[in-house]
Amino acid sequence: MHVFGVIILAAGASSRMGRPKMLLPWNGTTILGHLITTWQTLKVEQIGVVVASESADIRSELDRLRFPVGQRILNSTPELGMFSSIQAAASWTGWNESIRTWVIVLGDQPHLRVSTLRGLIEHSALHRNEVCQPSRMGRPRHPVILPEPVFRRLKESTAGNLKQFLNELFVSACLCPFDDPGLDFDIDRPEDYERAVEQFSVPSSLPEIGMT
Repeated sequence: MHVFGVIILAAGASSRMGRPKMLLPWNGTTILGHLITTWQTLKVEQIGVVVASESADIRSELDRLRFPVGQRILNSTPELGMFSSIQAAASWTGWNESIRTWVIVLGDQPHLRVSTLRGLIEHSALHRNEVCQPSRMGRPRHPVILPEPVFRRLKESTAGNLKQFLNELFVSACLCPFDDPGLDFDIDRPEDYERAVEQFSVPSSLPEIGMT
């Protein structure tokens, strides 16, 4: 059995959104809550959420979701960008020993179909030693799945981002095509969120935690 760990990146400043992106309402919870529930549904071995060390609002939401404190990965330098969160996850010593493959999940794609994510996991299980990504119309998309030999090299990398890191290793992704329109869409700005809600979701009237 192929065992997966999932890294949910939640340490970003959401500067283009103007308020914490992960706390926006989505399908009866928040984007963060939806992502956690989705990956729990897919029965992965372990989920780790990367949070900025000073993000009290994200910590409060994780408390509300009853997400275990022991599964929260602190990024002490979130100002260095997304790759610093990925490296924090690679350096974290809390991963279960059985995990051999990691899924890097962005916070701006709660709208991806569960069938797409399940298909990507199944694809990765057939290509255990390769980096795997979904694709649409020939273009690679997120999430990215990393096998253990690649994942373990992240923490020592001096690359500026994940793409550069993989290029330096001369690693090309094994792509799996999906006809999922959500792969072409990221939620970065308020207008993106409004469009995503219209196309993919109906938000609930949750208390606006950390969204003042």
